[in-house]
Amino acid sequence: MKLLSASGRVAYVNYEPANFQLQNDTFLSSQSSGKQKRPNNIENEGGDKYPKFRAASRSTGAVTLDDASYHELTAAPRDYHTVVLLTALDSRFGCDVCKMFQPEWELLSRTWSKAKLGDSKLVFGTLDFLDGKGTFQQLKLQTAPIVILLPPSSGPGSGNKPARYDFSSPVTAEQMHLWISRHLAGVPTPKLVRPINYTRMMGMLIGMLAVISLITVSSKYVVPILRSRNLWTALSLLAILLFTTGHMFNHIRKVPYVAGDGKGGISYFAGGFQTQFGLESQIIAAIYGVLSLGSIALAMKAPRILDPQSQRVTVILWSAVTWVMYSFLISLFRVKNGNDSREKYRPTGINRKAMIMP
Repeated sequence: MKLLSASGRVAYVNYEPANFQLQNDTFLSSQSSGKQKRPNNIENEGGDKYPKFRAASRSTGAVTLDDASYHELTAAPRDYHTVVLLTALDSRFGCDVCKMFQPEWELLSRTWSKAKLGDSKLVFGTLDFLDGKGTFQQLKLQTAPIVILLPPSSGPGSGNKPARYDFSSPVTAEQMHLWISRHLAGVPTPKLVRPINYTRMMGMLIGMLAVISLITVSSKYVVPILRSRNLWTALSLLAILLFTTGHMFNHIRKVPYVAGDGKGGISYFAGGFQTQFGLESQIIAAIYGVLSLGSIALAMKAPRILDPQSQRVTVILWSAVTWVMYSFLISLFRVKNGNDSREKYRPTGINRKAMIMP
């Protein structure tokens, strides 16, 4: 058997190509019915096995299995439900999903093991590939991890169907708890409660104290900056420019940044007023920004200049910039209209002949 790893999952390539693909119902039905070959030293009564495995799982929550104990746990007759995780935790296999799910599995099995559910009988087991190569080969498994759930062969719950859970992504203990509960019809299930992570709480407390200390020490430098009118003016102007030029529209509609014009070139502006391109909104924001600076300079900065010559040059310069940028903005409206607005809105003139009285 050759081991391969791909995308964090362990692949087992069987040397029998004809039996490479395993049908789910094949091994589940055989495990449920107890028709598989069993060792000779296995007890014949299912009631004798449950206390044994229950005691073995009392400390860890899940019984650590090998080939022999797996067959003993799943062999009929049995009067208990069985949930087994088939995994591959060795670092040589590169199964990241196996390693990520293992603490979730331990939390789930410990919760079930410590719960007092009366006559509810459920045994958790963990079979690693290194300890159960024969079982993996017998079941013709191609991936890991896999969770199988087997109902009792007799007694309450024997009418339930066996189930198999294949992993396509990391799974939490809550998700696995929900899956198991859904397949245990009529069987009481415990409530899953995660233990308090004191290490994380201590880390958060230390982080909060560090932030408070940093704010206290740097307050004499940070507070003047936060009280700066120029800072809040710049931030407010930036926010206004972003939202008035369609920044949220771009994110909601997922508009393209630019598009082709059908002639081998690039179109920077979308025709019509129902859509726009990403670069188009940035160009409009830049135009609005320059117009805002021109208005601020003419209204607030120019009157404060004491030198008449410098004041005159400043006024002429910013007036020219405002005029050019506003003309460019109007030309963009013509592009958005899809035609020449001057032709559309040009006056038709007066028919002087019609004004002559007969």
